Amino acid sequence: MKISEGNIEQIQNFVQDHLHEDPAQLLLKYQNKVDFDLKFAVQQVAARQKVKSKLPTWASDPRLLFPVSISLEQCSSEITAKYKADFLKGKRLIDLTGGFGVDTYFLSEHFEEAVYLERNAALGEIASHNFSLLAGEKIRCVTGDSLENLRLENSVFDWIYLDPARRGDHNQKLYKLSDCEPDVVENWELLSQSANNIMIKTSPMLDIKAALDELPEVNEVMVISVKNEVKEVVLVQRQAAAKDQAPIINCINLTGNGEQVFQFDFPKEENAKASFGTVVKYIIEPNASIMKAGGFKSFSEHFGLAKLHPNSHLYTSSTLPESIPGRVFQVVEELKPDRKVFKRFFPSGKVNISTRNYPLKPEEIKKKFRLQDGGDDFLIGTTTSDGKPRLFLCKKH
Repeated sequence: MKISEGNIEQIQNFVQDHLHEDPAQLLLKYQNKVDFDLKFAVQQVAARQKVKSKLPTWASDPRLLFPVSISLEQCSSEITAKYKADFLKGKRLIDLTGGFGVDTYFLSEHFEEAVYLERNAALGEIASHNFSLLAGEKIRCVTGDSLENLRLENSVFDWIYLDPARRGDHNQKLYKLSDCEPDVVENWELLSQSANNIMIKTSPMLDIKAALDELPEVNEVMVISVKNEVKEVVLVQRQAAAKDQAPIINCINLTGNGEQVFQFDFPKEENAKASFGTVVKYIIEPNASIMKAGGFKSFSEHFGLAKLHPNSHLYTSSTLPESIPGRVFQVVEELKPDRKVFKRFFPSGKVNISTRNYPLKPEEIKKKFRLQDGGDDFLIGTTTSDGKPRLFLCKKH
C-alpha cells in the first residue's frame, strides 16, 4: 500500500475502534463497506495484538504503522533494543538492515544523526512514516542495497549496526554468518573501513565459537536473554579495544526488574577448574545466556559451586553467593521414580518438572507417571557425580 495522508486518519480510527476484535472477522464484516484499504487496516489490528508485549510503547501509539508479520517476528523487542542502545553513542550511526526500524530508532537516541537502509521499499515507507513522528528529521531513510549504499556514503561512521537476514531462498533458517545476507564475513573489509565500531545482531542459535573463527576481529559478544529465554547473540567490534585479548563473553538476562550479567572468555573457561560434589542444600541452574555461551566451568569457579556431573550443568552448594545469575532451588529430598511415591508427594498430580542429563524428558515423566505442570513443588532430574540418574523434590528459593 502506498501511504497517503488522505486515508491514514481513517485507518488509524478504524484500528483504535477494533483493537481487541478478531482480525479475520473484521475482514468479513467490513468487506466492501469502507473506502480505505481494509486489508491493510486489519493487518494493523493484527500487528498491534501480536506485538503488544514485544513493543509495548509502539503498540500503544495510535499514530504508528506496522508491517507484515514476518518483519514483526524478525525485529528486536523494545527491551533488547534499549539495552543495546546503552552501549552505542557518537555522532553518526548507520543501520544497514533497517527492517521495521525498532533498532534504528532506539540506537539513534545516542547519536546526532542516523541513516536507515532498507531494500524493501514498502517496509522503508512504513519506517519513514514512523520515524517522522518519533524522531523528526534525525533519521535519514534510504531504500536500496545496503552495501552499495554504504559505498556511496563514502564516509566513516561512529557505528555500523546490522542484522543480516537469516532465511534462505526456500525460507529455511540460516545460522552461519557467511550464509546470511549481507555476508559480513566476505564484506568485512568494507564494513571496518566504513565505521569505527560494528555491532551485528545474530540468531540465538548462532555457534559462537564458529562465528569468532569466521570473524576474529570481534572483541565482544553479548548473549541477551529476556526472562531467561535467549533472544539475540550480538557480536561487537570496537577498533579501540585491545588487540591481544580474547573476546569478552557477556551473558545478560533482562528480568524486567533489572539485569543479570556474567562475564567470561573462552581461554579462561578452558583453564577454569570446576569442582564436583553430591547434592547438598541447594541446586543451582545458570541462566539461559550462560548455558548458551557455555561458561560452565567459569560459573563453577567464580561462585564456588560444585558441579553435579560434567554433562549436567547443574550445581550445588550448602550456602548461596549473593546475586547469582540463575535459578536456585532448595532441596527437600531425593525421590524414587515411582507412581506411589509421586501420589504421596503430589496428591493433586501437579508438579513442575525440569531435567538435565537425565534419561527421561519432562514430557515423558509426566506421561509415564500421570503428572501435570503446576503447583509450588519442583521435580528436578539429573545425573550426579556418581553417574546415577536421580530425582530431587525441590522448592524454588
